Amino acid sequence: MSYQPVFSISSSLLSHVEEIASLRERIQGASIDLQWIPALQKDSRTRNVHASTAIEGNPLSLAQVRALEEGLELAAYDPRSTREVTNYFAGLRYVEKNSFLKKIRHEHLFDLHRILAGEVMDQGQAGSYRTIGVRVGDHFPPNPADVSPLMFELLTWWNDEAPKISPILSSAILHYRFEDIHPFADGNGRTGRALSLWELYRRGFDTHHIFSVDEYYWEDRLGYYAALDQVRRGGEDLSEWLEYCARGLHQTLERVWLRIREFQSKGVPRLTLTPQQEKLLLLLRDHGSLAPTEIWDLLSLSKQGAMNVLNPLLEAGLIEKRGSKKTGKYFLIQLRT
Repeated sequence: MSYQPVFSISSSLLSHVEEIASLRERIQGASIDLQWIPALQKDSRTRNVHASTAIEGNPLSLAQVRALEEGLELAAYDPRSTREVTNYFAGLRYVEKNSFLKKIRHEHLFDLHRILAGEVMDQGQAGSYRTIGVRVGDHFPPNPADVSPLMFELLTWWNDEAPKISPILSSAILHYRFEDIHPFADGNGRTGRALSLWELYRRGFDTHHIFSVDEYYWEDRLGYYAALDQVRRGGEDLSEWLEYCARGLHQTLERVWLRIREFQSKGVPRLTLTPQQEKLLLLLRDHGSLAPTEIWDLLSLSKQGAMNVLNPLLEAGLIEKRGSKKTGKYFLIQLRT
């Protein structure tokens, strides 16, 4: 037997796919010679880690996840929460490193799951298919004896059939089918979302690794779980699930495009950003505005050092200062397409 996903292409899904293709082309074109791509990659990785672990109940905030990425220690948080986050960072790096694998095997899934779920499982063993029955809400995944054959069918489809359709569709199909089989005793949600991202990387859809799709699922957790459940209630018809995922990817690319526009200025010579300037722009984006003293503290710079970072950004029209000399704050200029 072989896995054959069932779905139809609605006008709504087709519209999302067309708009995604247009946005992706704009993003790829704008990204060719941007100096801050590494910073955006790091930021997107952090957002993916925060979102995917938060879906599963991890309490760490985006700022705390970012701090862990910087190698800082968090006070007053249990080791499991921090381990889940550091595991997911390692898992995404594994996916990035193996983004050009021609054939995905069981062993690759075991390696990824071992990285993601190591020392944070409530039951079962990391890196091995489950040997126990599990329940996910109202869903009873296949019996343990059927897991390996079903995963063999899914891997065969992923390697041989998925390349024949758009990665927008194949990543969503892979995501659902993996969660439906639920091959591991624990950690399937994180692993399934990582596999979906892996498919986008393998197919060259996100060549710069700057899309944080999991943010969409995290912000719409109830809708996300309902969309997964709807496939089962609908007799395994994936059509509505594909629309849901395409809508999420569309929204994700719109956000990426806005973030890119935040780094661009019209009619101004290109500015090569320093690491401190990259960090400041990301801080301004996340905080909305910052007072001079806050900038000094966050960048660990003297007043003059901070001004050396700020002045080129002011001249390039990327940021602006509003308010009086004593009470003024710096803002990121929002550029429209």
